[in-house]
Amino acid sequence: MEVVANAKAMTELSLRWRDSGRSIGFVPTMGALHAGHLSLVEISKSMADRTVVSIFLNPAQFTEDEDLGRYPVSMEEDQRLLRKAGVDALFLPGSEEIYPDGFSTWVEVEGMTANLCGEYRPGHFRGVTTVCTVLFDIVRPDLAVFGQKDAQQLAVVRRLVRDLKLGIEIVAGPIVRESDGLAMSSRNMYLTPLQRTEAAAISRGLGFVREAVSRGVLDSEELVRNFRSETDSRPGLLVQYARLVHPETMEDLDRIEGRALFAVAVYSGETRLIDNVLLEPGTDPMEV
Repeated sequence: MEVVANAKAMTELSLRWRDSGRSIGFVPTMGALHAGHLSLVEISKSMADRTVVSIFLNPAQFTEDEDLGRYPVSMEEDQRLLRKAGVDALFLPGSEEIYPDGFSTWVEVEGMTANLCGEYRPGHFRGVTTVCTVLFDIVRPDLAVFGQKDAQQLAVVRRLVRDLKLGIEIVAGPIVRESDGLAMSSRNMYLTPLQRTEAAAISRGLGFVREAVSRGVLDSEELVRNFRSETDSRPGLLVQYARLVHPETMEDLDRIEGRALFAVAVYSGETRLIDNVLLEPGTDPMEV
């Protein structure tokens, strides 16, 4: 595995691969890797000749009161995992490679970033779309793999690539869960043992939503009640939002009339956890 810290060197490596007829898959991350990230690497390896993973803790997607300063860092372990996974290159830029002195250009997807996480994390998606645009230009991938746990981010990046005609295939990797159903996240390591136990109620609540839809419950308010019947019984959990939305536009839905996304954000102590489920009446429920 080549470790590249310089943006120009990363682009030159990608162009050499391209010139030799190799396709490039890309998995952007913020580090603190877990099995969910590694599943995205496996998807990239199955679809492309070369796989690049980036680790960059992007300050632009954190608001002032969020956890940038305590976000977990495990660089040695991350590199060990990526080598074992057979990654071809790790792009490990410093901030100056992404946001050089005088940086003042931002890329923003409007509309669909106003709901859900965008409502509670102003500026977050501007930071995501800007850093993705910069990373895509440096790495020059044919495809990029994003986890479906971050369903709104996935939809926003797909819109970014479509609207700017970047020519990159955006591939979704399924949610990877712990044995008790909790969606894997780098932030899970913040949880105390009690919080970790209570947090499993999030996935159980989504299970109640899936079951309700299978019984013909299509009303948004009723589905929210099904979800909260599990989470509200846990004193350590605080639901920030639980909403039924269109899976591509992120617009609120009053009821399911086709495919719909039920997305949630829940605090366990100071740790914010997100999860979701994709729903379509008359079919087996699918996770996003």
